[in-house]
Amino acid sequence: MNAAPLNVLELFAGIGGLSLGLQRAGMRIVGHVEINPFCRAVLHKHWPEVPCHDDVRTAAAWWRSTDRPRVDVVAGGYPCQGESTAGKRLGDADPRWLWPAMADVVHALRPRYVIGENVLGHRTRGLGRVLADLADLGYTARPGVVRACEMGAPHPRARLFVLAHAQGHGQSPGWAEPGWRCPPPHQEQDRPEHGRPTRWPTEPRVDRVAYGLPDRVDRLTALGNAVVPAVAEHIGRIILDHHESR
Repeated sequence: MNAAPLNVLELFAGIGGLSLGLQRAGMRIVGHVEINPFCRAVLHKHWPEVPCHDDVRTAAAWWRSTDRPRVDVVAGGYPCQGESTAGKRLGDADPRWLWPAMADVVHALRPRYVIGENVLGHRTRGLGRVLADLADLGYTARPGVVRACEMGAPHPRARLFVLAHAQGHGQSPGWAEPGWRCPPPHQEQDRPEHGRPTRWPTEPRVDRVAYGLPDRVDRLTALGNAVVPAVAEHIGRIILDHHESR
């Protein structure tokens, strides 16, 4: 068994939902990259010792500008506007498409594993480019879908994940069935006697981090973009199982 934890650099970190889940799985967060000032303040509150950069396009140079730990995992939910069914559906032709910047970081830092996260529309808009780029970089990748309700959440929140490992590091990580069933739409779970559904205990909340920072709009946007930590933990355990079985 590998004693040292895997070090994670999270790109497009938001408020750290992906980092929180990977940390719970047993990984160590060593760096964040996030452009939004409100989200960076939340990250600093919860990971005050972790350095944070503001631009994924210069993240590799920033990381290598001083003595830092080896990066074993590059993770990130690259912006999905081009893949969302609610937009113009331009995929990798959308100017907000930032997968190439994430690929540049992977190329520069050569992590053992890569975790990508996106909306379901990514399956038909942009995913082929991501898988091809990872193959060109020397990684074996597999996409899969995980739903928050499979982790016990009271909502589906399906997300596409791409798991990749450097070629020569064993077989591809498997998509183990989590053993949960999604409830029918709008079905309430764990209803107490007074008739209201209980709060899901693993749902993250965004606290006020400083006076003067934007409040409700930024909080709701940050939560809407965040990866559910329980889902990220499941992904982290898949990777750790693969890493420890080599």
